[in-house]
Amino acid sequence: MKKIFLYILAGSLCFSACKKDDTIDTYVEPEDIATQNTYDDQAIKKFMDENYLDAQGNIKAFSSTDTADDTEKKLSELSPVTLPSGTIYIMRNGAQPAPADEKTIGSTDIIKIMGRAYSYLAVNSDGNTSFTSKAAFLNTIDGTGVPVIDPMYYYVKRSILSPVTSPDAAKKAGYYQISGFREALQKFKAFDNLTGETPYNLQGVIIVPSRAAFARNPHYPYLNTSYRNKSFVFNFQIYGRESRPSGEEQLPEQQ
Repeated sequence: MKKIFLYILAGSLCFSACKKDDTIDTYVEPEDIATQNTYDDQAIKKFMDENYLDAQGNIKAFSSTDTADDTEKKLSELSPVTLPSGTIYIMRNGAQPAPADEKTIGSTDIIKIMGRAYSYLAVNSDGNTSFTSKAAFLNTIDGTGVPVIDPMYYYVKRSILSPVTSPDAAKKAGYYQISGFREALQKFKAFDNLTGETPYNLQGVIIVPSRAAFARNPHYPYLNTSYRNKSFVFNFQIYGRESRPSGEEQLPEQQ
């Protein structure tokens, strides 16, 4: 009987130890935001080394068991450009609109976007930094297959913003807009109003570190989610753009 008890005790201790090893430590926000910024940059570098673009421009992770992707170039080898905000963009060769069809994307334009976007949290664990907590932010490819028109994270029109006399953060455009995405997207050209049925051929990637997204500021709860300290990865194609009516443009006090 005593031996049976000892076996049960040993088994319980082993089970507890295994559970502890499988448990991911709860994220603790760095007190210094500069530390989070460093984590973001390190996680972005690792992400670009571990992923590539397939024949339609989709981001894919390299396989450790399948040799089919061995000849693919890492995102970090596709001439990424880093903007002053820390945002990185990659233009995919052969996937941009022809000069005769391209449309310049303005800072107040109404855009039509096809693609996927995910938010991530950069976490340092035992000296290794990587993206965790992957969550869908945009997915028209696996969802409806219909491009999204005029998303608020690119530009929020005047009528959405509350009266400017209120001090509430929701009265400002930055409560809704992802500044790094806006900054990088204007480096691309839009297609000339492709129909929703047009097969996608993604133009590239925009990676926005948290400091160029919402950082630790109040923000609109897209998908009822908090994006505090979250970075974003956009993998997209701009199917079209059009000028915004002047009555929808933000007032200077709302910017």
